[in-house]
Amino acid sequence: MKKLLIIINIAFLLLGCSKEDTITQYNSDPKENFDALWNILDERYCYFSYKNIDWDKVYDDFSPRIDKVKDVFQLFDLMAEMIDVLQDGHVNLYAPFDISSCTNWFDSYPADYNAYFLSKHFDSELRSAGGFAYTTIENGKIGYICYSSFSNGFSAANLTYIDAFFHQLNNVEGIIIDVRNNGGGSLGYSEQLSACFFKEKTVTGYMRHKTDKCHDCFSEPTEIITDPADALIDWSDKKIVVLSNRRCYSATNDFIVRMKQAPNATVIGGITGGGGGMPLSQELPNGWMIRFSAVPMFDAEMQHTEFGVTPDIEVHIAPNAVDDTILLRAINAIIHPTN
Repeated sequence: MKKLLIIINIAFLLLGCSKEDTITQYNSDPKENFDALWNILDERYCYFSYKNIDWDKVYDDFSPRIDKVKDVFQLFDLMAEMIDVLQDGHVNLYAPFDISSCTNWFDSYPADYNAYFLSKHFDSELRSAGGFAYTTIENGKIGYICYSSFSNGFSAANLTYIDAFFHQLNNVEGIIIDVRNNGGGSLGYSEQLSACFFKEKTVTGYMRHKTDKCHDCFSEPTEIITDPADALIDWSDKKIVVLSNRRCYSATNDFIVRMKQAPNATVIGGITGGGGGMPLSQELPNGWMIRFSAVPMFDAEMQHTEFGVTPDIEVHIAPNAVDDTILLRAINAIIHPTN
């Protein structure tokens, strides 16, 4: 038996030695990587014309600085500065030592979120189901659901128990869906959750795809459908208020675009952060990754959603406010809808 094991081990060793190393060889030349990044975006980024960006001029402005790059950190910073011209939260450069990000799309806007107020009034009462935190307020008259990330999954059982808590154990007249500060996640979860509030299949938006390398080469619009057949529960008859702020981005932006077409829903708060471009990623010669907006998405009126979605009722929270003005306005909209 020992001889057999020795023979098997030797066979594996010989097999391993007979294979050539398959370590990927990366090109670290700064100029080639800079040009590769610029070209990938030139051919595949979808918002140059919409944002009125002269990408050739951007190259002329930044490429002369390549000669002064001394290490990978300076190269990364130069590339990150260049792509920040796009002002797009979906455009990120990934290296083993850093990730670039654009924050201007929310930095100069009101926070429209009072974490202290919410923690003081809700934290001890919140229950958890899947990706949702939920409770009732106003003596059981209003259901409150906080969904902090569209990366967090949920099931039919989660929603069924939430519904039982709202309507069997309490006398809920309407539901508040708080997606403020939700930076996005899965478009699939956005589609599935929004479907719960529709009575019939509805065109809630459109998308277009690049058909060639030119900046304006796009397909005809393709409909984005929200279908109650995808719903895990039927809340289409409920009075719904969705809370929004500038940090509602990407999949959350998509959710609000859909909910603006829901028959019994009202969006209250600040304009969303946008992120209407479906992102893709591509590798650079040195192994770094660039993520970018590749597929533009539109609302039901074929308006771009990249720069945000305006709420049905715009409300802001004043700096240093004690109360959550947006939440209070939502409560009033459910209990006193004519006010």
